[in-house]
Amino acid sequence: MTDPYGAYARFYDLDLEGMEEDLPFLEGMAARCGSPLLELACGTGRALLPLARRGFQLTGVDVSPAMLAIARGRLQEAGLDGRVRLVQQDMRDLDLGCRFNLAFALVNSFSHMLTLDDQLAALAAVRRHLEPGGILILDLFNPDMGRLLDFRGHVVLDKQMHDPVTGHTITKYRSEQVDLGQQVIDVTYVMDEVNGEGALRRTIFPFALRYFYRFELELLLRYAGFELEAVYGSYDLEEFSGDSPKMIAVARQPC
Repeated sequence: MTDPYGAYARFYDLDLEGMEEDLPFLEGMAARCGSPLLELACGTGRALLPLARRGFQLTGVDVSPAMLAIARGRLQEAGLDGRVRLVQQDMRDLDLGCRFNLAFALVNSFSHMLTLDDQLAALAAVRRHLEPGGILILDLFNPDMGRLLDFRGHVVLDKQMHDPVTGHTITKYRSEQVDLGQQVIDVTYVMDEVNGEGALRRTIFPFALRYFYRFELELLLRYAGFELEAVYGSYDLEEFSGDSPKMIAVARQPC
């Protein structure tokens, strides 16, 4: 099976470099719930490492072997591989043989579940793996109609990055095309990597994201059997509003 995120894996940490604003919120929820913890779509371990450093026991699940290979290397280098179990599985088909006190999907990971069947399958799989009273966190963006209408497929410069390992310069371009009827954004990342001799290597990574509205998400969680605890508009636990940048749902497995 082809790795759907293999092309992007080696750029992932550079692209998210410095992103730590969600960690205090996540660490607080982890302290409240206690080990063991489950991260869905864990990627290269951006959130796993700081939680493991704080002594939590975790399982990280991802469909991408390339992402997991990087995560495994980072954990081994930090001496934390004994606290984190990495498993290559699809969140819709989890079969981990244990239950967790907290499960979380960060940085719009749940938006990769494009259809209602995908979403319900993933939520049912999570429920099978949560202890009674266990918590699920879905970290999503709040769709802004004005911004969505600007997603017309234009290619724009996103950022320029420097890879400290290779010394290469990487220029990232992106394009977004929205389908308002399907609530899906087709995204393409273009990574232009230039080595010290000026040779260019281009990597193209297309993917799609399903966006959610607040009460749609609440209904989805309730239909899947969760009890909604809160919907926050930021990692600072601000009350959700139409202007909130984030939509962070906290739901509970019934006791």
